Amino acid sequence: MPVLALDTSAAVAVALLDDSGVVLAARSDDQPRHHAELLAPMVADVLADAGVDRTALTSVVVGTGPAPFTGLRVGLVTARTLALGLGVPARGVPSVDALAAAASRVVEPGTTVLVATDARRREVYWSLYRVGGAGVLDVLVEPQVGAPDDVAADDRVAGALVVGRGALLHPVLGGHDLDADALGLVDPDPAELALLAAARAARGEDLPTTPLYLRRPDAVPSAARKRVLG
Repeated sequence: MPVLALDTSAAVAVALLDDSGVVLAARSDDQPRHHAELLAPMVADVLADAGVDRTALTSVVVGTGPAPFTGLRVGLVTARTLALGLGVPARGVPSVDALAAAASRVVEPGTTVLVATDARRREVYWSLYRVGGAGVLDVLVEPQVGAPDDVAADDRVAGALVVGRGALLHPVLGGHDLDADALGLVDPDPAELALLAAARAARGEDLPTTPLYLRRPDAVPSAARKRVLG
């Protein structure tokens, strides 16, 4: 009973897991601004790698951000369309939760984790967690967007382990105490999204695929021209 999970909040990443949480196949590509071209072929490749037909999927999990508008929209639309076509649930999990969940597997319970991802415009998307165990998270601060200096000055993040690409881009947030690249603590892992979705669905939680944009898109429609009557 395989589950397909995907995330386009940063890199384009896809994972296929069995019902026990074992990753059957996974692929990712960190090319910026190529989400639309990369995602559909990547989904097909992951299914082929695992020898699974898409009709065997039991759900589709997608990262809901926060992230810039265009890339995030590609993942959400793809997940919703695929789930609708197959008649299976589409389940959303904040992408930042995946980074916190990955960190929770390599730190002690009680550790505070600051997740900071790239929001562009010299800002970061960030959220704060306390680890209760492997994959067990207590959200202390819901996802927000802000300047790195303001985040670093927030008393709530003092002493936190900092993970995510935002921390690599903005040293003021503090460095990684762990090998971030080796441990998957730079960009969200869709496999972690799938595990979180399974646990939350089992508890009866609502898992909407509502995007976390947190701010208006960079591109906006131009103002309509006034008609001249005469």
